[in-house]
Amino acid sequence: MTDETCQWQGWREATERALYGPGGFYLRPEGPAGHFRTSVHASPLFAAAVARLLAEVAEELGTSEVDLVDVGAGRGELLTGVLTATDAGAGDTASGLPGALTVRAYAVERADRPAGLDPRIEWTDRLPRGVRGLLFANEWLDNVPVDVAEADAEGTVRYVEVRADGTERLGEPVSGADAEWLARWWPLREPGARAEIGRPRDEAWTAAVGCIAEGRAVAVDYAHVRAARPPFGSLTGFRAGREVPPVPDGDCDLTAHVALDACAEAVGAASAGWPVAGLVTQREALRALGVSGGRPPLSLASTDPAGYVRALSSAGEAAELTALGGLGDFLWLTQRVPASTG
Repeated sequence: MTDETCQWQGWREATERALYGPGGFYLRPEGPAGHFRTSVHASPLFAAAVARLLAEVAEELGTSEVDLVDVGAGRGELLTGVLTATDAGAGDTASGLPGALTVRAYAVERADRPAGLDPRIEWTDRLPRGVRGLLFANEWLDNVPVDVAEADAEGTVRYVEVRADGTERLGEPVSGADAEWLARWWPLREPGARAEIGRPRDEAWTAAVGCIAEGRAVAVDYAHVRAARPPFGSLTGFRAGREVPPVPDGDCDLTAHVALDACAEAVGAASAGWPVAGLVTQREALRALGVSGGRPPLSLASTDPAGYVRALSSAGEAAELTALGGLGDFLWLTQRVPASTG
């Protein structure tokens, strides 16, 4: 292998090294929250909604003891919020939060366990098995590394290779299972058209759902479906709250939107057709879980000024979580796993 070939890698390999290799972006002490804002960081309303979803799953299972698995757990913010919400619900039945739940919480994450994390949370780098409850993956699949393909001037679809400084070139033609995936889910018909080859994400999601003995799996991400793929892909970078060019040097996040329809079908193919609850926007999902951006009635300002201010703040946070053109455009994929398949 020459020095030149050592410098060039496919985007999947380069992303794996940049995000999860020694000193990689996601292993840094500040964690994802140091660079971008997710729904979890935007408002505790998001964790409270997940707590209500967990209560729904527990009711379906006929139990008050339920597993909650957070895949791509960051620094445990979502699990901490859900446990806080369930604790609040147990102490205040008027809060509207679920109470009387015993939650076995698992944080699946490659980074080290953060100091001071709630001791009820089990920290692991592997998916637990035999889960009975809810697996929740918020902005995880978009960071599962994938290769990038581009159609050259003659229309041949080739892998895109990249150096650590972000310089790209076209490599070998795409073949085998990757070519089959593109033909099925994201055909490139015009020179210059690009796609992220989502097969590793299909496999990752299938493995995640496969750890459930009974319950639900939910993936939440910026995503697209076959009828509306971005013509030039969606690979980008984030650093310190700003979108930046994708450079696989370990200094920025590398992310691309997810072909969630392909992920859903992959699970169905692997499981003899588990029913899929479908794809809905975060706006729809959160409203079904009681998160609304509606303003409180003005009359509350005179009868309970402090309550009005709290309700107004909550409405603002809910509006951010459900906003068009923002967090509300995330897609939620839900897969239900019946006990008979466990």
